[in-house]
Amino acid sequence: MPQTACSGTMFTTPSGFSPHLACAEPGEEEAPQEGPGPGPGACLADGPPITSASLDTLIQNLVPTADYYPEKAYVFTFLLSARLFIPPPELLARVCELCIKQQQLDQSPLDTAKVRKFGPKILQLLTEWTETFPSDFRDEKMVGHLKDIIHRIAPCDEAYWKTLNQVLQKLSQRLSLMSQGEESIVKVSLNASSDKLVAFKTKPPPIQKDILSICNDPYTLAQQLTHVELEHLSRIGPEEFVQAFVQKDPLDGTQPCFSDQKKKTSNLEAYVRWFNRLCYLVATEICMPAKKKQRAQVIEFFIDVARECFNIGNFNSLMAIISGMNMSPVSRLKKTWSKAKTAKFFILEHQMDPTGNFYNYRTALRGAAHRSQTANSNRERIVIPFFSLLIKDIYFLNEGCANRLPNGHVNFEKFVELARQVGEFMTWKQVECPFEEDRAILHYLHTAPIFSEDGLYLASYESESPENQVEKDRWKALRSNVLAKT
Repeated sequence: MPQTACSGTMFTTPSGFSPHLACAEPGEEEAPQEGPGPGPGACLADGPPITSASLDTLIQNLVPTADYYPEKAYVFTFLLSARLFIPPPELLARVCELCIKQQQLDQSPLDTAKVRKFGPKILQLLTEWTETFPSDFRDEKMVGHLKDIIHRIAPCDEAYWKTLNQVLQKLSQRLSLMSQGEESIVKVSLNASSDKLVAFKTKPPPIQKDILSICNDPYTLAQQLTHVELEHLSRIGPEEFVQAFVQKDPLDGTQPCFSDQKKKTSNLEAYVRWFNRLCYLVATEICMPAKKKQRAQVIEFFIDVARECFNIGNFNSLMAIISGMNMSPVSRLKKTWSKAKTAKFFILEHQMDPTGNFYNYRTALRGAAHRSQTANSNRERIVIPFFSLLIKDIYFLNEGCANRLPNGHVNFEKFVELARQVGEFMTWKQVECPFEEDRAILHYLHTAPIFSEDGLYLASYESESPENQVEKDRWKALRSNVLAKT
């Protein structure tokens, strides 16, 4: 069924995250040492992984030195999760302050040999930050801190100026693409649905188009749906998964790191709206035709589209199609379904069965992920997860595990698991769609009028008469309410 963005009400069953994370207790082992470089328990190749530490220690472990650079996995995990405790501009300011102090960058003259060993490492950290979390640098303070630290080391090597310009140029390009993507998001709301389509059921529709008049090849439509999915995925930043469920840090007596104005999850929410739209579009296309044979034909068409989505690895469109076909106004059309060949539909339903926390789907997803890892072409690399279930997994990981332990330490083990789930998604979203765009089909998918829920019920009753008094009363009320607006 259609989903609600970023809300606890959209989740009904716990996800399969590591249960021991939820009951993590502060250990009796010695806390990681404060000071330059990694301490015991740091997420490094030469030591055991961090399970918990103070925020100051975690920040210290992020700071490179002349002889130390944190693992890439640690950098991603901490930059992703730290925003729950400290705003990115403040974090970067802390990192720069530690660098200046440890490398004595505020003294003159600088130790050129020392700075030349340190310079490439701080540049690497800043490059990783701008590449993975470019939206952080929409804040001018972030860019200011970046420029300041590089300006301090640049006198020791002119190549640092060139690197700074390259970083800023690539960052500007990323931010520009992000802005263009946000501006181009098609604003589709269920409130803008068109119940006027019902009027077409009583006369030939000379103007109103349907999906089969735009595309009658299931594989082609599945390809175009994949275009839409990958376009949405490409716009979602990893930080949106954290910001979707951000809560006030209990140790911060001021305010959360993200106010409602700064809590940027617009791309994530747009993707959930797209899922809802596809559900309602499928239901509308099935309920729209006046003749039973045509409705059955549309059902069979969408079953084939769903199968092609499964083969491609597009599980989000697959679930949207199945959800649309299972909406009550569609499922009640018993005479229509009796005329359709539905064996393949039941197989697909089985694949997406929620039983066992979507065991069958998760098995298929692992298979697609394995195929993607060993693929030789973008066609085989496509993995588009059922997005609402991914959000649900992250939601329950967040709800089931405390951000801080009773001793005040950050529950870093939780954020390692969060980074694993988000990191896997980040790999999938980077795949370029290998299919050629069909602008006519894409335009239809984004702009075709759809029924509201009341409109769907009315169209359904117009197609197959109400079977009981409750349905008859509802039909009568819908006719008077909806048709009065047309």
